Amino acid sequence: MNSDPLGHQQIMPTIQVRELTLRFGQKVVFERLNFDIPGGQIVALLGASGVGKSSLLKIIAGLAPASAGQVTASDGLPVASRIAWMGQKDLLYPWLTIEENVMLGPRLRGEKPDRAWATHLIERVGLSGYGQALPATLSGGMRQRAAIARTLYERQPIVLMDEPFSALDAITRATIQTLAAELLAQHTVLLITHDPLEACRLSHRLLVLSGHPARIDDTHIVAGLPPRAPDDLHLLKSQGELLQQLMRAAG
Repeated sequence: MNSDPLGHQQIMPTIQVRELTLRFGQKVVFERLNFDIPGGQIVALLGASGVGKSSLLKIIAGLAPASAGQVTASDGLPVASRIAWMGQKDLLYPWLTIEENVMLGPRLRGEKPDRAWATHLIERVGLSGYGQALPATLSGGMRQRAAIARTLYERQPIVLMDEPFSALDAITRATIQTLAAELLAQHTVLLITHDPLEACRLSHRLLVLSGHPARIDDTHIVAGLPPRAPDDLHLLKSQGELLQQLMRAAG
């Protein structure tokens, strides 16, 4: 469960993917995928470039159609209407302040923004005092924090992330990973990443998409809870096994 700013308890939905197939003409990208993204957990999705990870994410988000199969939520409510999206780039509007970028959603929808909630999130991601700053005056890591705040501002129970930390340097990346794991705790999260260490640090479960057509392997288990310390022995063991599998899948 998760608490909203008023203290109400929300039960996070489980996303259920059943018999999902994607074809482009005669090419079958993936076929009959079956897996769950448990409510309130972070699930990492890995696989070689071009295997279909981003296409799968877009289908779950309702941004692209599947050739067959379905994506549903355990509570029976529509999945696509409750999603926040965080991509590889921060995509902050350069002419808007950080506060205005965080509140972009209601501005685009013609709704009244919740400035108190935006201020809380800006402080929460360590950007207190930068609400009126323009993105160009911030470092890459700071802008990524602002993007996290904008994602969380929407108060959506489901968060889809497509390599959101890939452009950051190693130290900043580790810091933002820890922050994201803390702030996304108890959300239902699917994270695409090419980094086995990142996957093992942040996720409760690992999914590997590989093959032609691609299938899902969900046999990897990482002991403990995220965010795991970078020198955690269970993490390092899982990272090595995961990297070996990805290398085998790549040929």
